[in-house]
Amino acid sequence: MPIDDTTPPKPKVDPGRMHVLVEEFLQHVRHERGQSEHTQRTYAAQLKRFVDWAAAQGIDNWRSVELQHLMAFLQHERERALAKKSGESDSQRRLSSESLYLAIAALRAFYKYCEAEKLLPVDVAEQLSLPRRWQRLPKSLSKEEIDQLLAPLPSEEPQDLCDRAILELAYASGLRLAELIRLRLEQLHLDAGFVTVIGKGNKERVVPVGRPAIAALQRYLECGRPQLVKPRSPANVFLTKRGTPFAAVTMWLRIKKRAKRAGIKKNITPHMLRHSFATHLLEHGADLRVIQELLGHANIGTTEIYTHVGGQRLRQVHEQYHPRSSV
Repeated sequence: MPIDDTTPPKPKVDPGRMHVLVEEFLQHVRHERGQSEHTQRTYAAQLKRFVDWAAAQGIDNWRSVELQHLMAFLQHERERALAKKSGESDSQRRLSSESLYLAIAALRAFYKYCEAEKLLPVDVAEQLSLPRRWQRLPKSLSKEEIDQLLAPLPSEEPQDLCDRAILELAYASGLRLAELIRLRLEQLHLDAGFVTVIGKGNKERVVPVGRPAIAALQRYLECGRPQLVKPRSPANVFLTKRGTPFAAVTMWLRIKKRAKRAGIKKNITPHMLRHSFATHLLEHGADLRVIQELLGHANIGTTEIYTHVGGQRLRQVHEQYHPRSSV
């Protein structure tokens, strides 16, 4: 009887156990740490990429992962060609250092949790060093552009009133996009001139609201929102024409559309009004600690980026008005 010397096919590695541990970590991030939805999605995507890569290497258990595997994965990510954009014949683009930073941050957070919960015996990711991130200066609108953006439109349809109220509140109080979306009626205290905001990590802060924003909100609540409410509409302040809360991309696109109608050429980003709020406060002499509190930053270092923006403005003023600035 002939001997069958053919090598049997290598069985597929089932990464299920690894996925289960990742899901436990994501539940922790979601419910106990109160991280933002964006952070949750980032961690989920980065850890899925590692689990899929590990499965291709024959690794089906987190206990088998060593530092050398993490390093090999990061090298693989660094060399990976990104998907081609429309019109590209061949993509030469590679993963940015920012994306690698996120991959390392996700692995470190995951291992730190697993070691603390005794799910893994050792934190093999603790020796991964985070690369230095380029500190991009936040882009903001000028005061003239803000005036353009907030100018009332001839039309006062419910959606127009909603858009105006969103923009006025975003600039007046520096709320994040997610905070605007989640804002509920019981968080408004317009008679007293403030709103309570639930920010990152479910931390609550009180933010003052200026008179123009209060007027825009009251006008929307009286004449706009009642026409948008449907039988199953929640208590969110801002509603779509279907009576539902906004998705992040929908609100962003509405803001971009309004900016285009106002004649603003800049590419509006979700955070630009928040950046404008902080930058203009600093330029008018507000204390950095006050701005930190208003923005809901846990660390003053996050707020300090606005000092660079203020410095640029100071240089412009100096060059424009000092008699010997160009000597």
